[in-house]
Amino acid sequence: MNRHDFESREELARALAEAVAERIRIGIAERGTAAIALSGGSTPGKFFSRLGKTKDIAWDKVTVTLVDERWVDELSARSNAGLINEKLLQGPAAVARFLPLYSGGAEPTPATIAETAARLSGIPKFDAVVLGMGNDGHTASFFPGGDALADALAGPAPVIAIRAPGAGEPRVTLSLPRLLETEALYLHIEGAEKAETLDKALAEGPELDMPVRAVLRQDRVPLEIYWAP
Repeated sequence: MNRHDFESREELARALAEAVAERIRIGIAERGTAAIALSGGSTPGKFFSRLGKTKDIAWDKVTVTLVDERWVDELSARSNAGLINEKLLQGPAAVARFLPLYSGGAEPTPATIAETAARLSGIPKFDAVVLGMGNDGHTASFFPGGDALADALAGPAPVIAIRAPGAGEPRVTLSLPRLLETEALYLHIEGAEKAETLDKALAEGPELDMPVRAVLRQDRVPLEIYWAP
């Protein structure tokens, strides 16, 4: 685990965009394609804008998907896919291939979750996964009290439908084992409150109480933590 602290959120966005861009370049150089999974929410807007403006990437060889998603249509103001389209898939990155996690309907069903999983099955391994973290210690849609949290953290299925008291809408999330199938793993957090949450998560305690602990404690992929006040 490595922590990178920055004086401003703009500096963080620039550094994280450069790090992820380099992982994309390496993937394209080695395999001819690259794939990344990104988180939504209020934090990553500056990072998305920076990354999407990177010109020296063959964006037509890049697949972008999400770590998790609210089960809402892309036109919803609550949609992470909408944020990706607005902030990242502009300019040079507009030609990237985007794979949404929402597969239709008011509620996720076994059939729609299977459809989402099939959509992602062509990605054997990500080049970069960027996670966020809530003040309750959730990451991806691994919410405390989630009805499928244990399966999301350790189950065999790559894609999980999950409902939780703090989640609002039903959610769909990549499982932690699936997210760890990556060349590089980042945790992007901002603000003093998130720093305090991280310190608490690094202390002893159950993973089900603060699910981000499962990411902090795993030993499959080195974790790079990016923080700014």
